[in-house]
Amino acid sequence: MAQTDKPTRIPPKLPKMLKEFAKAAIRAQPQALIQWAADYFEALSRGETPPVRERSERVALCNWAELTPELLKLLHSQVAGRLIVHAEELAQMWKVVNLPTDLFNSVMNVGHFTEEIEWLKFLALACSALGVTITKTLKIVCEVLSCDHNGESPRILFSTFQFLYTYIAEVDGEISASHVSRMLNYIEQEVIGLDGLITVNGFTQNPRVRLE
Repeated sequence: MAQTDKPTRIPPKLPKMLKEFAKAAIRAQPQALIQWAADYFEALSRGETPPVRERSERVALCNWAELTPELLKLLHSQVAGRLIVHAEELAQMWKVVNLPTDLFNSVMNVGHFTEEIEWLKFLALACSALGVTITKTLKIVCEVLSCDHNGESPRILFSTFQFLYTYIAEVDGEISASHVSRMLNYIEQEVIGLDGLITVNGFTQNPRVRLE
């Protein structure tokens, strides 16, 4: 006879594992989701890094250019300071530099973008494809946005950094709003210069700045 009064124990790591799976699936957009999911969890069970894409997709990507900070900087220069870019125009810009269409679609899906795209949000999510962590993602975004060419640490306006960090943390979903607020308050009071700029070194080499 089955026992119905015994509580079901859920492993504490399961919710986080499922969330990581969901985020990976959104980014990969596999056509054969069930097989992709099976490969994903099989890799986890073996202690290996789960597949980002289906095998057929990885082969197809050989014909595409690799996403780099330099290509994102080129796209940023083509946006020419606009805050909003139309999806059709941005898709064409993406195509011209021969970047993978599925990556563009993944960024669009993760950001829930429609016809009018907030460029900085799109850029942040595109940079997250290169940066494994939030700190590394913000470092890449700063390098793309910075106009410094003198070999010093790239820097951007703190207001822009604040917008980007808040948005990336919201999309990630792993960091509390209170933690983001504490970090931003500390950076504003202790890290940024009188010019209102924050450098990459300011948030990557300061041990008291923990963005994750």
